[in-house]
Amino acid sequence: MTTINPYLTFNGNCEEAFEFYKSIFGGEFAFLGRFKDMPAEYPVPDSEKEKIMHVSLPISKETSLMGSDSSDAFGKVSTPGDNFSISINCSEQEEAHKLFSALSNGGAIKMPLDKTFWGSLFGIFVDKFGINWMVSCELEAKEK
Repeated sequence: MTTINPYLTFNGNCEEAFEFYKSIFGGEFAFLGRFKDMPAEYPVPDSEKEKIMHVSLPISKETSLMGSDSSDAFGKVSTPGDNFSISINCSEQEEAHKLFSALSNGGAIKMPLDKTFWGSLFGIFVDKFGINWMVSCELEAKEK
């Protein structure tokens, strides 16, 4: 099953924003990870360690609000109006590759679709219309 979720990017206040959203929507974070939690081979400046690497707040059975912090240390500062992506979560790798390839055609790939340290197939691109996308597929335990 493929789901689509909004992914918001902040300049250091992701945690504050998501505590606010949680106070409105209720529930608990399905995941909250900080940059300091990344494996040692991914060095993080001390000033960035407490910032949010990824947070997910379930809104319904099919939908989650997701987000992270960004900064110059991670490639760019977010700009209001350009600080969101559409996140596609696929259940099959073949589907992830197909959607990534088709939607990124004519656009700009920011992170090629590949296996990640958190156990997913993941990639980021901007399509030919300027829309930010993320494609993710959780890998089976045996494939990590």
